Amino acid sequence: THRDDLGNALEVDGKVGAITWAVLFGTASVSSTNNAPNSMLTETLRIARSQVGVMEEPPGSNRGVMVNQYLHSVDCPPGLYWCAGFVYWCFESAAKNLHRENPLYKTGGCLMHWNKSSGTKIKGAEAAANPSLVRPGQIFIIDHGRGMGHTGIIEKVEGGFIHTIEGNSNPTGSSNGIGVFQLMRKIVKINRGFIEYN
Repeated sequence: THRDDLGNALEVDGKVGAITWAVLFGTASVSSTNNAPNSMLTETLRIARSQVGVMEEPPGSNRGVMVNQYLHSVDCPPGLYWCAGFVYWCFESAAKNLHRENPLYKTGGCLMHWNKSSGTKIKGAEAAANPSLVRPGQIFIIDHGRGMGHTGIIEKVEGGFIHTIEGNSNPTGSSNGIGVFQLMRKIVKINRGFIEYN
């Protein structure tokens, strides 16, 4: 069994994607970036990093001093899923610091964000075929079906992987976890896509 740089078994799918390419030819052969393309996304990432470690109070309640603020920013009451509220709050805080309007559509729903976004959208299949389209500061959207989803902010891109900052998650990447975490995901697993704002 062939493994990626993290020791995970490669998935047999008949495709030579960025992860397989890195195994065959080395990580230097695939794109890697940790620089956001504009000041809005740079400031949003700075804000998001400052929130890493925020936890629900009590764990599993979808509540807490900061969690309630994330939810309030999208006009949602305490106790609801809050990953989209976290993303919106980070962008809202960055926009205030930069004295400009928040470019995000105001919603606590991941899929509603995707549907109503005025940002540049990159569909999941496009990103899987060309990982260089994915950049720090972009928002990822996962569609779990039945109107459920998960979202977060990309901190760094490394070949076929993204390093993320996510609210309402946990160390294993749950979409209804207990805090704000820095995680790693495969680009090919982001099925809905990515959004970039200016």
